[in-house]
Amino acid sequence: MTGERHLTIGVRARIMSTVLLLAAFGMALAGSASTVFERRQLIDHLDGVLLADVTQFRVDVAADPSRPVSQILRDTLQRHVPTDGEVLAGLLDGHPAFVTADPRPFAIEREGALLADVASIGRDEPSRIRQVETSVGPVRHVVVQVRSTSEAGAGSLVIAVSLQPVLDQLADSARRYAVLAGVALVLIAVGGWLVAGRLLRPLRLLREATQAISPDDLTTRIPVTGRDDVTQLTRTVNAMLDRLADAFDTQQQFLDDAGHELRTPITIVQGHLELCDPTDPDEVASTHALVLDELDRMGRLVNDLIVLAQAGRPDFVRFEVVDLDRLLREVFDKAQGLAERHWVLDSTVTAHVLADAHRLTQALLQLTDNAVRHTGPQDVVAVGGVLSRGQVQLWVRDSGPGVSPHDAERIFARFGRSGMSRGDSHNSGLGLSIVAGIAAAHGGRVELSRPTDPLSAGFSPERPGARFTLIMPLRVVAHPQLAFGGQGRSV
Repeated sequence: MTGERHLTIGVRARIMSTVLLLAAFGMALAGSASTVFERRQLIDHLDGVLLADVTQFRVDVAADPSRPVSQILRDTLQRHVPTDGEVLAGLLDGHPAFVTADPRPFAIEREGALLADVASIGRDEPSRIRQVETSVGPVRHVVVQVRSTSEAGAGSLVIAVSLQPVLDQLADSARRYAVLAGVALVLIAVGGWLVAGRLLRPLRLLREATQAISPDDLTTRIPVTGRDDVTQLTRTVNAMLDRLADAFDTQQQFLDDAGHELRTPITIVQGHLELCDPTDPDEVASTHALVLDELDRMGRLVNDLIVLAQAGRPDFVRFEVVDLDRLLREVFDKAQGLAERHWVLDSTVTAHVLADAHRLTQALLQLTDNAVRHTGPQDVVAVGGVLSRGQVQLWVRDSGPGVSPHDAERIFARFGRSGMSRGDSHNSGLGLSIVAGIAAAHGGRVELSRPTDPLSAGFSPERPGARFTLIMPLRVVAHPQLAFGGQGRSV
């Protein structure tokens, strides 16, 4: 029990760990992509500001190129107000001569790496944005070369901006996103754990139900709630349990029936054999005849039990194209050999349907044999069929004593016999059960009634007769190429 519980919790935990890992991976991927995109946007914005400053510097430098280089640098820096995080410097011969006043993000004159990078730029090299690692982090800068027409010296205007504020802003955004993602993961974990528990509850109930099932108790079922796939599984398992219960009931009934019905002939055979005098030829002969008769009855009983056991199998009937007219006529011809009766063919059906010709013949002959056993030579036994209201109706009727209401409730049950059949040693009590099984396998049923049609001449209140009707769904074949009648496979 404990091991099973651990297995259920393990499934739930594995589902949640998988969901959380995927969610965390998705959030991390989305956060990283967002950070990269935002970083690129911020850097592009800074680069735009730097390039705009370069344009303005070039305008200021070109206003009066005859001025000395130092004056051009000083005048330009005085007219230009640096933006937040921006540092401006004027270099003469590679050395800082003019810088923006404090407070500044960093002192450009102390950043040797930056000054060395500026000094490495050629005089004729176009202005472009460069990045250097400094003591305050990465710095992006651009250089505007300055020349004067009145002197030979040269200078440089440097515009530099530190990326550290941008990186700090991105780090703050990343931390906020991480906190929100963590909260979201916690909510996902809690909600997912509850949902997974609800979804896995039918599986837990299924485990408990299967543990509670035993050959003595197949009544346990799983509660059905919801409309999801697991609920459908619950319904399927419940249906399977129903089939198992039916199968166990059928098996138990078969064993009970076989044990009950076979015990009598076995006892009779054993008793007569034990009492038989082997030196008396007449007694040996009578015992021999009795034993053969009982063995024959046992054989018929076993065959009937096998047919009933097969009735619940999917392959009990094999549908084929059946000519109902031919089938009824063949059944009528065969039935006349059972005994001398007033045989009547009420009507036939001119139609081709999908059915099992062999099983229908078996059912109708069983009904005619039943009618013969309850009638005399002067009685009517009739066979007929009709199509009515989308159904096939095939019947056997007789003018015998009929079936009492009390017997009518049990004659279709296994080993159910009417009061007049109890002394019939050749009646196993399974015939009508087999007929009912054949009808059910065709999706139909068997009905018992009294003949009331005009062809029922000769019936009287003392002998009301009986009519057994097979009622099945009509499965018409419009253009049959090969139709079977009563001939077919053997049992």
